[in-house]
Amino acid sequence: VGYSFRRKPMEKESEKIKYTELRDDVRGLTTELLSRGYEGKHIAVIGKNSYEWILSYFSILSANAVIVPLDRDWLAPDLADTALKAECEVLICDTDLKEKAALISEKAGINDVYYLTNEGEGSIGELVAAGKAKFAESQDAYFNTAIDADKMSILVFTSGTTGKGKGVMLSQTNVLSDMSDVIPFIDFASKSVSVLPPHHTFGSSVMIVGHLMIGCEIYISAGLRYITKELKDEKPGHLVLVPLYLETFYRKILANIKAQGKEKKFATGVKLSKFLRFFGIDLRKKLFKDVRAAFGGELTMIISGGAPLNSEVVDFFETVGISTLNGYGITECAPIISVNHSKKNIRGSVGFPLGIDEVKIAEENEDDEGEICVKGSNVMLGYFKDAEATAEVFDEDGFFRTGDYGKLEKGAIVITGRKKNLIILSNGKNVYPEEIESELIATPGILDIIVYEGQSKRGLEHNAIVAEVYPDMEYIEKNGITDIKAYLQPYVDEYNRGAVHYKKIGLLKVRDEEFPKNTLRKIMRFKLDMTID
Repeated sequence: VGYSFRRKPMEKESEKIKYTELRDDVRGLTTELLSRGYEGKHIAVIGKNSYEWILSYFSILSANAVIVPLDRDWLAPDLADTALKAECEVLICDTDLKEKAALISEKAGINDVYYLTNEGEGSIGELVAAGKAKFAESQDAYFNTAIDADKMSILVFTSGTTGKGKGVMLSQTNVLSDMSDVIPFIDFASKSVSVLPPHHTFGSSVMIVGHLMIGCEIYISAGLRYITKELKDEKPGHLVLVPLYLETFYRKILANIKAQGKEKKFATGVKLSKFLRFFGIDLRKKLFKDVRAAFGGELTMIISGGAPLNSEVVDFFETVGISTLNGYGITECAPIISVNHSKKNIRGSVGFPLGIDEVKIAEENEDDEGEICVKGSNVMLGYFKDAEATAEVFDEDGFFRTGDYGKLEKGAIVITGRKKNLIILSNGKNVYPEEIESELIATPGILDIIVYEGQSKRGLEHNAIVAEVYPDMEYIEKNGITDIKAYLQPYVDEYNRGAVHYKKIGLLKVRDEEFPKNTLRKIMRFKLDMTID
């Protein structure tokens, strides 16, 4: 089995697609795309994670065309502007986006619109059937289409390092070299559940291309609402996630342990497990059976990327027998730059640079920290029709400037923070917000946290390091907490006691509503009000 999924989330039985069926479907869809003259065309694909999305991805690349994956949650005018900027001539989208599709096609001048479903007029299923009939008559179009692996095949729009609206040009070589270099160092299981949005390179390169390369069975999740049940039913051996998922799982598991009055039993199990492991006896699967059941009972590894990961969360999963391999990447690098290995996992790092990459730390400070720069076969071709922006992110030696600060320790990359988030105090000291956020994110009752320099109207000398928190209201209500700020302040005070003076938090703010986020659930810092008086 290659893929399994439920077209209706609550269906009892899942539909299963073998890899040989995927091959036949790709041949069919590719043949039909070629017959309609789409070779070399830019094709926008807008939709949720689905088999038809995956099929479109492989078929567009096989037709020597360019896929432009877009975020279905964007507003229709933004999608239309981007499709126009990307010079899209074809649109493929979810059936529930017909209103958006009408506006996009009108504004971007797109005449050909198809839908990510297996049946009906204009569906991917209809195109596959038509293409299979043509392929049966002649295989020439499919097999004789020349693929230039080094030209732009994927055009991804991301905020990247230079602001909203830049189109990252990736080739098939970029993606394939990236995945080929990662796979040998990780002990993948035979089954996983796909939850990442496919329009991001983390979702498409790793979950679509990488997992096809290792022949892993993928269950395509129907969405966040169903993930708890899906994990229990599908029993994955490994997962690829962003830290938000791990932090959410972590908080819920601890809350359940507390609600069931099993805190003492769990603590005893932790002590016993550590003692036994010292002698080479690993009983974590048995000792923490109830905790592991939330993931189906077979989960042994989580690959995490996309944002900093709290060490306390990593330690917890390791305690119950689930190793976490933290990695690091950026869309412009297709996306992986480094990852920890199954046999070598450096705590607190984002792993070892890929063999295809040369990594350097530019303009190091006294702590050996500087901007992480990368050169290698996974680095993008450039920004679409923006030579100026492209030139800005490459140095004189051809290294791509990631915009991230970090250092190398024991051969592994340690991320310090994002260049654009860096706080430079009036005394010249540098404060990396992510470092403080990582210290506090696992606090019971905190769902999200952002640290920044609050701007005072009274002048620079009155500015303060602010920790702005969105509370976990489920936890707050269950524990009868009435004054959230008073409850959280002792945790902030505890952090301050161990922090150097210029990294101390001067103000704790509690939000009433969730932080603005993108579809990878990253907080959009530029939308925050950073005034403090």
